[in-house]
Amino acid sequence: MKLLIVEDDRDYAAALREDLAALDHQVTVADNGRDALLALERDRYDAVILDRMLPQMDGAAVVRHARERGQTLPVLMLSALGRSVEKVDGLEAGADDYVVKPTPASEIEARLRALLRARGWQQQGGDGDTLRAGDIVVSPGQHRAWRNGRALDLAKLEFGLLAELARHAGSYLTRAMLIERVWGYDFEPSTNIVDVQVRSLRRKLCAPGETDPIVTKRSVGYMLRA
Repeated sequence: MKLLIVEDDRDYAAALREDLAALDHQVTVADNGRDALLALERDRYDAVILDRMLPQMDGAAVVRHARERGQTLPVLMLSALGRSVEKVDGLEAGADDYVVKPTPASEIEARLRALLRARGWQQQGGDGDTLRAGDIVVSPGQHRAWRNGRALDLAKLEFGLLAELARHAGSYLTRAMLIERVWGYDFEPSTNIVDVQVRSLRRKLCAPGETDPIVTKRSVGYMLRA
């Protein structure tokens, strides 16, 4: 996962970053609330680990501002403040989970994975923000996608292609349909741009040992397995 830690205790942040990196996560650290919001504007993350007490802007204000700006990614609030009223305040501000320090990195990772799974399960066929096809989850709102909980690093066209295939998982889409819906052309160009992008997307979707989720019918088009 690509994670943002927001923590003003630099020793604690460094230790948590090291532990999560050892679990194969990509971690960025911000040490105050305003820098956290700037980081969320500049880059896309799978989840945020957010301290409750921060300089300049506390954790509750950070998550409230992030939600107001349309940020829907999971937020796990991590704090030394463990009273019920403080937990309720953090959750009502928009955090998805609240844990009290110190918490092992392995538990934090497990909680974040549970939050990501829950997002996919709860929103499938629900509010329309998240699309699910088999073990693939696509969030158009976040412009992010995952397979088996693994974040996918997709270029803009690759993401648009995957999102369109996910919207119609289980059904074939012709090349002309994809050209119109993903590229915005009302004509089919003479080049094989769809086939090129599908090949690129396939490479990023398939980790070693995983099956190809895209089915090709040469005379028809492409289908994402439901």
